[in-house]
Amino acid sequence: MTIKQTVTLGAFSWFLSGCGTAVSVLQDDADVARDMRKQKTYCQSIPRIYSGLAYDFCVLNAPPDPTGVLLPFVLLDLPLSGVCDTVALPYTIYRQVADGNISIYWRKGAY
Repeated sequence: MTIKQTVTLGAFSWFLSGCGTAVSVLQDDADVARDMRKQKTYCQSIPRIYSGLAYDFCVLNAPPDPTGVLLPFVLLDLPLSGVCDTVALPYTIYRQVADGNISIYWRKGAY
């Protein structure tokens, strides 16, 4: 593998790791909820349909990031999440019907 391919693969992997759709569709619900709690979002749950966009909006619906680094990444991720969420619709519609929303804050005894 050439250096250019390695850098491209590394950048693509890094970008997808922050993609709202990749985070919300490919991770376990508990991991998504933990990530959202770390962000201190005010959202209570995320719908599975267009969950990447919902994830990004929930990140924006949190106390401001003191470093100011997070906002540009989230704004860049919104269009990518919209496209990826549309591709994932058949799966996310099924999961929404079967499992409902992804809860961020569980009630005592829920798990």
